[in-house]
Amino acid sequence: MGTVVDDAASAEFHAFFERHYAEFARLAHLLTGEADAADDLAADALLALWHRWDRVRAADHPVAYARGVVANLARSRIRGAVRERRRISLFWSQRAEQTENPDVAGVVDVQEALRRLPFRKRACVVLRHAFDLSEKDTALALGVSVGTVKSQTSKGMAELQRLLGARDVPQKVQAAMVRGGESGGRAR
Repeated sequence: MGTVVDDAASAEFHAFFERHYAEFARLAHLLTGEADAADDLAADALLALWHRWDRVRAADHPVAYARGVVANLARSRIRGAVRERRRISLFWSQRAEQTENPDVAGVVDVQEALRRLPFRKRACVVLRHAFDLSEKDTALALGVSVGTVKSQTSKGMAELQRLLGARDVPQKVQAAMVRGGESGGRAR
């Protein structure tokens, strides 16, 4: 059951929404360059405004306040997209080298052993040893701390060594990923 104040606030917000939604969507589009995201950002901004409607309508310039909310949401979206692009570029930054006479059985063994590792250990091992990324770049790509990369890589390599029964596991992982990449194989 709504009260008179709730109904008045609701009607006031609805009028604000109708008057400014298109403007906020246009602002979001111009800030992000993404037409599809613009409507979502405008809707998210208006939802946030509704949750704080008592403060917004009491503000000296409610539309300016709302534009700030849209701008902040757009900034967050852009930052998220930049982080995602960086992560993707880290995966594709180094090209595979051509090798002669690939050891297909070795590639299959390493890929099967990698599949048996939990995802985070596998990702750390592959990024560190197959892609030659630094601990810092691996942490950035996975969104974890450098300490997590160190421990997960160490544990993953120990587990691979146990599974493969070999001392030169880093070289085998690197060779398998380079050779496996050429043949279209990939570790899951």
